[in-house]
Order: sequence, then structure tokens, then C-alpha cells
Amino acid sequence: MFDRILKVMRDKICKRQYIMTIHAEEEMDNECLTIYDIERCILTGKITERQKDRITTEWKYRINGKTIAGGEVEVITKISPTGKLVIITVYVP
Repeated sequence: MFDRILKVMRDKICKRQYIMTIHAEEEMDNECLTIYDIERCILTGKITERQKDRITTEWKYRINGKTIAGGEVEVITKISPTGKLVIITVYVP
């Protein structure tokens, strides 16, 4: 259902056209994850939900995937108005 946007996100990861919010970096550290875990989640995972931000009305996407070690991780992302992939937050479900 979200194949097109997931392909765009994967292309952004491959081209290093993404940024992480400070919140995402803090959560990544709290969960003992690395940037490679986040990249793998996006490159091999699936979009499980699309949400509309109440304030900005932008679409956000929940991606469920695996870490390098095979653990489960979820990433919330969006495409910014400038075209970059924004990693909003990450967590272990």
C-alpha cells in the first residue's frame, strides 16, 4: 500500500539524504541502537501505519523492521518540505 513512499525513503537512506531529530538521537542512545540499525529498519522494514500530524498536517510513517542483530525496532519518519527524510523518533516495541 505504501510501496512508492517506502521506495522514496529507501533512496534517501542510500543517498544519505536524511536527518535525525535530537529526540531520535536521544532515543537511539537510550535503546542502545546505532545509525546502522535505523538504516536497516528503513531499508528492509515495512510501513505499518500512516499518521497525519495535527499541527503541520504532514504525513508521518511508522516503519517496523529489524536491527543489525535481528531485534525488532520501529522508526517514525516523514519527508520534509525540503525533500529530506526526517527520522522523528525510534524505539524498541
